[in-house]
This record gives sequence, C-alpha cells and structure tokens, in this order.
Amino acid sequence: MRLTGDWLRARHVQAVLEMLENAGHQAFLVGGCVRNGLINTTVSDIDIATDARPSRVIALAKDAGLKPVPTGLEHGTITVVFDGHPHEVTTFRRDVETHGRHATVAFSDDVAEDAARRDFTMNALYARADGEVLDPLGSGIADLSARHVRFVGDAQARIREDYLRILRFFRFTAWYGRDLDAEGLAACAKNCAGIETLSHERIGAEMKKLLAAPDPAPAVAAMSQAGILTAVLPGSDARALAPLIHLEDRPADPIRRLAVLGGDDVSERLRLSNSEARRLGRLRDAMASPERPEVLGYKLGKEDAADALLLHHALMGQEMPKDWQERLYSGANQVFPVKAADLMPAFQGPELGARLRNLEARWIASDFALTRDDLLG
Repeated sequence: MRLTGDWLRARHVQAVLEMLENAGHQAFLVGGCVRNGLINTTVSDIDIATDARPSRVIALAKDAGLKPVPTGLEHGTITVVFDGHPHEVTTFRRDVETHGRHATVAFSDDVAEDAARRDFTMNALYARADGEVLDPLGSGIADLSARHVRFVGDAQARIREDYLRILRFFRFTAWYGRDLDAEGLAACAKNCAGIETLSHERIGAEMKKLLAAPDPAPAVAAMSQAGILTAVLPGSDARALAPLIHLEDRPADPIRRLAVLGGDDVSERLRLSNSEARRLGRLRDAMASPERPEVLGYKLGKEDAADALLLHHALMGQEMPKDWQERLYSGANQVFPVKAADLMPAFQGPELGARLRNLEARWIASDFALTRDDLLG
C-alpha cells in the first residue's frame, strides 16, 4: 500500500525526511498523517518517527539550516521547523514502566517496538518518504480499511497507561469508526474510575474534539450506557443528541451539542473558556424557551437564536418549522423604536427601566408592528 497526496510531496515534509535518511537513519511518517492520508481526509499535523536520538536530530537540523525546538525532549520529541511548518520528530520508544499519563520510556532502534506502545492499531501505521506504508503490527491497515478502532494489544493495559485513552476511544470511533470494538468498550467501562485522575483541561479538550465529529451521537450513547458519560458530566443526558444532529443545518458545534447534553457544572468540569461558558449558559437558558422564532431572533441574534431553536426542537422531538429561518432573521433585524430619552424626565431610575421593558413587551407582542408614536401615545 502506498500513500499519495500533495502534502506528502511538499518540500518541507520531504526535506525533514531526507535530512534523517541521508544521515543513515530510519525516518517514517507516522500516526494521524498516515491514517488520514490513507482515507483521503485532511492531513494537518506531520509526525515523524526515527531511530535517531534527540541530540542527533537537533544536530542534523542545525546542519541542514532548519530550526530544532526541544518541545518534548524528555520523551524524545524535537519539533523541526522548516519554511514555517512544524514537524514533530520523535525517536522510536519502548515502554519500560507505565504509571498513568507519564510513562518511563527507553529509546529503541526498532519500529515494531515503537508501534507496540501506540494507542490504536490505525495510529500505528508508518510511511516512508516515497509513500510506502509499513504496518508493523500487521493489523493496522485492515482495521483502518474496516474503520474499526481497536486498541493495540491488551485494551486494559493501554488504558491504564493513560486513562484519557477511554475518551480517545470514543472520539476516534466517532470520527473514523463504523462500529464500537466490543473488547475496547468493555475495557473502557471497567476502567471508568480512572477518569477521575485526569485533569479537567484534558477531559474538556477531548470532549470538544469528540463533539465536533460529524455524528458523535452513537459514540456518546455508548459512553452513556457504559457509565462513562456520567463520570465525565454528572447529570447529563444523551437522548436528545441524535435528534439535534438530525435537525442541524450548520457546521458541527461542540458548545451547541454540550448544551443539549446538559449536566452539572459543565463549564468547570470541562474547563471551558469564559466565552464558551457564557455561550453555553445563554443556550441552556434559551433552549427551554417557548418563544417564537421572531422573538428569539430579536433577543438573541441570528446565530444564538438558531441554535436555541434547534436545541428546543431536539428536546421536544419535533421537526423545525418550515419558515423558521425567515422568521428568525426577520426578528433579528428589528430595532426597538423607543429610546430611554423618549421617556425622560417623566421616568427616572428603576421606573425608567420598568417602563422601557413594558413598552418593549407590548411592541414584541404586536409582532413588532407598533410604532414609536403608538407606544408613546
């Protein structure tokens, strides 16, 4: 099997591979770039595996006029920058001892040992500079072709090396899988308590990647049935996620999908940014509203109003009204015709605010038909 694609032939990719190969070292593209290249989807990060030790990679990069950055020196990773493009170059490794997130590793000269310590078989595929694909485990190509996300070796052992792999299992299944590996699912459920050892930041990043998949509903439903969703988001409910995805007419949005899942202290548990937390709060408040599309458009603006309507109808198990977009956009373009200055000095302070709210409510109830004169008359 052979990789093709413009990204593989790119000057910056070939230059880093040739830098290592010309010095007598093994050099392979590995992981996501190989996986995505084989299934003809977007390739972004370029990871390279080599038998060259980190100090050697640094020396070779400097000699070649490239910029080496020791981003993960203790794990054998040097980021080599060429023409502004970063390439993570990591020395082959084998695990000596594993203890959660941080494993004790030894450098290796054997690509098979490097493959054996990776998480999923489809991520343990390697490719030479000419695109020739290596499958050291003998199962990665078949699993990728079948879109079967399978742990490398013993699933429980892989999970206990890093409990984030529980969430990665569901995320990779949502993005690249057709079904859930039974052994992997059972191992995730059995080791669910290990999620408590993970930082909120890592959990949040992984959940957002999962919910950005085109259709994460089957994977999230399996998480729920296995008790894993409750461990991540206590109080959440996955039942309305599939209806939401059925209704969505816009790009995938993890925050919108988080809103329909619900749960307690979501922003804190997933370490959402301030802007993400505020938006999640707005959507959670608005999605229960029975307001008409026009009113939501006026109150929330086009984007948040559209999300609130999608969420509301998903929760209710209803299809969207056929003219909802036209009505929502009509409301979003409305401008309340009365200003505070129109009511002063007759109204001041709290009375002024109350009077404005009363007039605005009347104006909204009239389908925005009442004019300024009608409201002030």
